[in-house]
Amino acid sequence: MPRSACVFGASGGIGRALCEALAAGGCERIYAGSRSGIGPQGSAFKPFSFDLQDEASIADAAAMMRAAPPEWVIVATGVLTLPDGTGPERSYKRLESSTMAEVFARNTIGPALIAKHMLPLMPRGAPFTFAALSARVGSISDNRLGGWHSYRASKAALNMLLRNFALEMARTHPASVIVGLHPGTVDSALSAPFQSGLAEGQLTAPSAAAANLLGVLARLTPAQSGRVFDFRGDEVPA
Repeated sequence: MPRSACVFGASGGIGRALCEALAAGGCERIYAGSRSGIGPQGSAFKPFSFDLQDEASIADAAAMMRAAPPEWVIVATGVLTLPDGTGPERSYKRLESSTMAEVFARNTIGPALIAKHMLPLMPRGAPFTFAALSARVGSISDNRLGGWHSYRASKAALNMLLRNFALEMARTHPASVIVGLHPGTVDSALSAPFQSGLAEGQLTAPSAAAANLLGVLARLTPAQSGRVFDFRGDEVPA
């Protein structure tokens, strides 16, 4: 477990569980970012506010951490159903430019801007990890069903960006690990509209999902940077 970490999206189901699991594992300083700026309670937590669609707020958050940057950064943000209730498109006939733009802004562009401002804080001579929640449905080669167009495409684009960041950072930060994480189907607001048809045992509690993901991150090495891994530690195909 790292001595310090940062979770962007600390008010969500997985994000909050990650914060709590980090604290329980002995992490001494946990920057907990949310839109409200209200984070978990405890001496280890350093709450901060940010808006995924406001780059200035992300830059301000990174500036706040510059003096003591975290060893791990986890972007636990993402959207499947938009706030207005618009869900994933099951057919190309349902595509709308505004919906696609919103999904990409939250699932791809926001995490990329977090990387833009957080990666420069990382020291060259020490290990660090940057991870963003992705999804198995972002895999192109593993796509057997189609549909969910904007969500799939936004996660595939995120995976490509993480690969790009990993290649770039490896040139100057050879101990870095930059990866995507597939948490499985977690009992959270994101999956709530789609839980009714799940097989028994397929839905994971946020606390269990957090423990799984932190365990995966703890085992990864720089040789695995640029890839996507699921909650078991298995690589998700590109």
